[in-house]
Amino acid sequence: MTKHPGGPWRRRSLLAAGFGALATAACVRGGFAQGVPAKPLPFAPLPPGSRLELLGGIEISDEALGFGGLSALHLDADLRVTAISDLAYWMTARIELRDGRPVGLSGLRSGPLGDGAGQPLPRGYSGDAEALARLPDGTWLVGFERWHRIRAYARIDGPGVYVQAPPGLEQAGGNGGLESLAVLANGRILAITEAMSVAGQPGVVRAWLGGPPGEWQAMAYRPGEDLSPADAAPLPDGGALVLERSFSLFGGFGGRLVRIPAAALQAAGPGTVLKGEEILRIAAPLPVDNFEGVSAVRVGGRTLVAMISDDNQNLLQRTMLLLFVLADD
Repeated sequence: MTKHPGGPWRRRSLLAAGFGALATAACVRGGFAQGVPAKPLPFAPLPPGSRLELLGGIEISDEALGFGGLSALHLDADLRVTAISDLAYWMTARIELRDGRPVGLSGLRSGPLGDGAGQPLPRGYSGDAEALARLPDGTWLVGFERWHRIRAYARIDGPGVYVQAPPGLEQAGGNGGLESLAVLANGRILAITEAMSVAGQPGVVRAWLGGPPGEWQAMAYRPGEDLSPADAAPLPDGGALVLERSFSLFGGFGGRLVRIPAAALQAAGPGTVLKGEEILRIAAPLPVDNFEGVSAVRVGGRTLVAMISDDNQNLLQRTMLLLFVLADD
């Protein structure tokens, strides 16, 4: 769900107040052939010396999906993406490449996220899915806001059982709960809230590291100024990526991607304040929107990084998936 750093964003007010900053998106949204789920995006290479190399991107059709609002992402070694929507849906498809660059999706499947009996979760308070991670045995972990909890899905299209959430998460504001879940290379789980403050520590938000679900150690995460954590992803070397986003009425959407070294995560314990080193600024020449999901995977001797945007079901925004190579890996 789209939110202002430090508090909720209202969709209707965003549409009105942000019209000037987002109007250019209206000129490029749409134009899909019937039944085509995605189309390539034009792009410009990132400047020399960038920590990431942009391979390209695609725009995903809400009409083909049947929904938008994609809020978290997982990419596997077969280039299959799985994403969840804050409207209580999931989708999965394979990224198709041409000359090493993304040009579309194939094998698209989607459906509603289930409750404990496998029945569709209603959108809204019960279905505001915002975070996605995968355990080594293939189980999916989905974090929800508003009704703050974590469900585990043996199959993304099956029933979801409750997992013990980090202690104190229930005290988060309605839209300030879990946005980020990442199962690290050593099996520990990194969980970061979007806007749950830590007493006596201005500028940081509540975070946890855990072993098996339920064994949580409380710590904190320090995002950049005027930025909020939106998602996290494990790196093959034991480190993690954290996607941070921003919004202003005049500048529109922005953000950055930061990297937390493996050593910092291995040394972290109760009370640690985690922070990352910026490796990507979400600004021109990149296509810019409300990026909420990030994932990384090792393929063919290199680390690929994918990011996805949440279009908020807003005609002035797009659902975009960008694919990068971690250049300094």
